[in-house]
Amino acid sequence: MLKRRYLFSLATLLFFAVAGCASYMPMGSLYVGAKGGIGASTGEVSYTKVGTAEVTSIMGLVAFGDGSITTAAKNGGIKKIKYVDYEVENILGVIGKYKTVVYGD
Repeated sequence: MLKRRYLFSLATLLFFAVAGCASYMPMGSLYVGAKGGIGASTGEVSYTKVGTAEVTSIMGLVAFGDGSITTAAKNGGIKKIKYVDYEVENILGVIGKYKTVVYGD
């Protein structure tokens, strides 16, 4: 009986650790370190300035910060946005950092 409970608990924990949900950002159970694009303007892609904005998540319970494109552009002194990327780093779901990177002039 105790062995059955132990196995059931272990199987349930394993299921939740590896089961993913639909997300627009890459997900991993142990570690995520990814970069991706959000958007770009047409034409020339050269830039002179870079701005960033970041959101931090702790244990998936609380998240704080301003990761908006507007804030990233303001932080970089950017008036004309050329393109936008994002960076994600998450370790075991304990600590996550989500960064918006804006390139422009």
